[in-house]
Formats: sequence, C-alpha cells, structure tokens
Amino acid sequence: MYIVCSDLEGVFVPEVWVNVSKKTGIDELKLTTRDISDYDALMKKRLSILEQYHLNLHDIQHVISSIEPLPGAREFINWLRSVTQLIVVSDTFVEFADPLMEKLGRPTLFCHHLTVNREGMITDYNLRQKDGKRKVVEAMQSLNYKVIAIGDSYNDISMLKQAETGILYRPPANVTADFPDLPVVNSYSELKRIISGILSGPKNLQ
Repeated sequence: MYIVCSDLEGVFVPEVWVNVSKKTGIDELKLTTRDISDYDALMKKRLSILEQYHLNLHDIQHVISSIEPLPGAREFINWLRSVTQLIVVSDTFVEFADPLMEKLGRPTLFCHHLTVNREGMITDYNLRQKDGKRKVVEAMQSLNYKVIAIGDSYNDISMLKQAETGILYRPPANVTADFPDLPVVNSYSELKRIISGILSGPKNLQ
C-alpha cells in the first residue's frame, strides 16, 4: 500500500514568509528553507525580526488569511485523495495553518506550534519532533506503507531520501544542484502521471 507525504509551502500554497515580507516590506523575511538549510537558524532569525519590527501573531495571521492555494493545487489534492492517502508534512505551525487547510479541503496536517505571550508576540517555536518529516515517513513505513514524498526545499530532503520515491516539486536551482539524484517535476500533471504510474505498477512508469 502506498501513501503520499507532501510538503505544504511551495507545493500547494505560496511561501508564507515571502508573502509576509511583501506585505510588510521587510526584505529579511524573504528567506525560506529554499535558501537556508539550517531551520533552527532560520527561525531564530525570523523571531528576531518580528521582535525588532513589533509584528505579532495577528499580523502574520492577517497575511496568511489572504493567501490562496497555488493554481491547480486543490484539484490535484482532490484527485490524489481519490486514489490514495495524503499526509501534509510541514514546518509551518498550527497557529498559521488553519486558513490554508480550509482552502485545500482540510487534508491531514502534521506540523509544529508556537509559543505566544499575552501581547500576542511570538516568543518561540516548538518542533513536534526533530527531523519530523523524515520520521513521519519512517512511521508510515513501520506500518507497512510505501511512501511517495514530495517537497521543494532543503528541509524536505531527509523525507525525500527516506521515502521509497522522493520527488522535488519546482525546486530552486540551488536545491536541484545540491541533490541531482532526486527527480524534479514542474507541474501537477507531471506529478499525477508519476504517481499514477507508481500506483498502477512498474510497467506504467515508462
């Protein structure tokens, strides 16, 4: 039996922090896991910037509420859930994700959570577990699932390499260059073809 584990941002929705950067005019918030492989360093930098500019959780949530899924994402998810199971495995946070999940038809989401003070300022982030994306794949494999994993960034690589099939979806050139062994696709139609072939058997992967 197969199950799909997919990243969220960059695969189904635009990058949240890039949109926050555009809305606030704070260029430093444009950096994502497509640019920086050390997630802890990236999040500490983000929290420092939020404190510096006095941006609170409500400010971030207001931006997120305006974000729409990538064109074709909802239709692809609907198709995917009609042929197999899907778990969205993301380094986003429960406090951010609700409007995005609503617009995507509420697929199952595994992510992290934030620490927020009484003034609504984000003071820390809390990982569900370290290297959680890879560990989700391992957990599914322990249940005798074979995993198709989809991602686009450095923080997806351990998940993609652990899976039976790992696919980079529209990654930046630096990620492609650093991991040339991983296949790259650039459209939902390509993903659909590959996944259909895997689910149907090796003879259909040509």
